Amino acid sequence: MAASRKLHPDELDIDEALVRRMVAERFPQWAGLPVEPVEPAGTSNAMYRLGAELVVRIPRIPGVVEEIAKEDVWLRRLAPRLPVPVPVPLAVGGPVDGCPWPWSVLRWLDGTTPDAGRLAEPGLLARDLAGFVTAVRRIDPTGAPAAYRSESLASRDAATRTAIAAVPDLVDAAAVTAAWEHALGAPAPAGPAVWIHGDLQPGNLLVSPDGRLSAVIDFGCAGLGEPAVDLIPAWYVLPAPARTAFRTDVADDDAMWDRARGWALSIALLEVAYYRDSDPRMTAIARHVIAEVLADHA
Repeated sequence: MAASRKLHPDELDIDEALVRRMVAERFPQWAGLPVEPVEPAGTSNAMYRLGAELVVRIPRIPGVVEEIAKEDVWLRRLAPRLPVPVPVPLAVGGPVDGCPWPWSVLRWLDGTTPDAGRLAEPGLLARDLAGFVTAVRRIDPTGAPAAYRSESLASRDAATRTAIAAVPDLVDAAAVTAAWEHALGAPAPAGPAVWIHGDLQPGNLLVSPDGRLSAVIDFGCAGLGEPAVDLIPAWYVLPAPARTAFRTDVADDDAMWDRARGWALSIALLEVAYYRDSDPRMTAIARHVIAEVLADHA
């Protein structure tokens, strides 16, 4: 029963034995159900399948602990307003020996994470993603928290340039810098902040066997932010032809698209710099995004 592979220096030691003990102590009605890790592993939360219908979600690092309470409150309100299923928590467990913070039990949602190079129906998936992004934007913002990525694109300049400097062997620094500076030159958003998911990467999307969007998971980054943030699946998930359909449905203007390209590039660069030695899968996805952004920018 190996612990989940560590990606962070301050990460909790989590394995199947701990998950069984947590469930037995806090939710004895589910004790005895089989426990197995969910792959691919999440970067911020460990996920363990609990029987056929449930999943346990445990923060891997202190920085995401507050997301458990946020999801418990807000996903119940958001779920009825969204076009695909989302993982509404069924229960929140308190700290136990070996896990000093809250964790949650959610309903299992079927589907597989999309592979940008092997999409069954990229055009239909683009339309589904656009429908989801649009539905999230339209939710009443009253009382909503700030999104994890609620800052301006310009405020990420120093961190993005530091990431570029850290991976000169993995990216074309000159081309990446040019694309980043182009995004920084786009006009700032004129409208108010809106609801965003905040992290529409492949690992947080589920597709059905026919290639359609079947669920969206992990709302830990969700809240109020600028709508361009939720356009990152254009480069994280979609090939260029489907990207055009997605853009038509969700990008209000060229400036928003330019900012969105910048968001995708900045996020991917920081991921390459952070995960290059610990997570080959995340690094490969991020490098794919960078290549797509550069091709699109060119």
